[in-house]
Amino acid sequence: MQRAAPQEFDRVLSSMCTRPHPAARKAAERFFATNPGDPATYQAVAALEEDALSYLGDITGLSAPHGYVTSGGTEANIQAIRAARNHARDDDPNVVAPESIHFSFQKAADVLDVELRIVPVDDDYRANVAAVREAVDERTVLVAGVAGTTEFGRVDPIPELTAVAHDAGALMHVDAAWGGFVLPFTDHEWSFAHAPVDSMTIDPHKYGQAVVPAGGLLFRDKSVVDSLAVDTPYLESASQASLTGTRSGAGVASAAAAMRELWPDGYRDVYERQQANADWLYDELRARGYDAVEPELPLVAASVPDGQFESLRDLGWRISRTASGELRIVCMPHVSRESLRAFLSDLDDLRSGPARN
Repeated sequence: MQRAAPQEFDRVLSSMCTRPHPAARKAAERFFATNPGDPATYQAVAALEEDALSYLGDITGLSAPHGYVTSGGTEANIQAIRAARNHARDDDPNVVAPESIHFSFQKAADVLDVELRIVPVDDDYRANVAAVREAVDERTVLVAGVAGTTEFGRVDPIPELTAVAHDAGALMHVDAAWGGFVLPFTDHEWSFAHAPVDSMTIDPHKYGQAVVPAGGLLFRDKSVVDSLAVDTPYLESASQASLTGTRSGAGVASAAAAMRELWPDGYRDVYERQQANADWLYDELRARGYDAVEPELPLVAASVPDGQFESLRDLGWRISRTASGELRIVCMPHVSRESLRAFLSDLDDLRSGPARN
């Protein structure tokens, strides 16, 4: 029987995960059998989780963050909605979010029996503040915005959305799962330092270069986190606020190790290199006549004919589409200029060869 081999990243252009940093990989191996879900028993990894939260607070502009290392953005977003629902104690709650929101919000609405009100984005793929304002009401428990959308890499107007949320008596959540590790090196207003945001998703296993799984969920106010807690009578720890019980000690340790190695200068260097790659790829696609969306963060979307898209996949390129059909390329830390040149070379060959139906 042939043994399975791990995924090679050389032709992976659509994923928001990447190769872990060597320090993150080493830390994960040391702590893979520990469970931060029971911090009183697994005290060493619990201390590393505190380190990870402290780093995440530095990155997002929150001096005293509350929260934990999740399995990823989906869990974090579900928990943010659950916390808002529990904190508000409303019998018929709703959440307002732009159509660019991650699909985990659909899962959350289903699991938590919360109404999800989706509002349009503007012509530049950002949340329409006027539409959000019109959608909120006295039963809105959470307004969500995205800082680095997964399809076009856009940053919603977070301070304006926060004002709308708080005027309605709701909490404000920012999904910065992908963008959180690159946005500190931009001029965007997205973080706890830019607005009185209540909660945030930010994933070390994306641009943070930790091993999978290692997401992050941060809260400004401890009382909101406490609304998630349940008693855990048979554990050494008295209560638990996380969604999962047993959690990945490997993910926690690797997140702390990666941030210790890379924050801030290492992350800045990666951002600058990958933003340059995205800008270069955008220019190259435009020069070839493709309609492309100018990258705001290291993500490029462009309209590519179906035949060329499928042929590129046949050649082994791991690429994906936006909901509206554009080719989507994410310039993660493993994406090199050399690989992008090879991708364009294959695209040029397809353009000059027989058309595929």
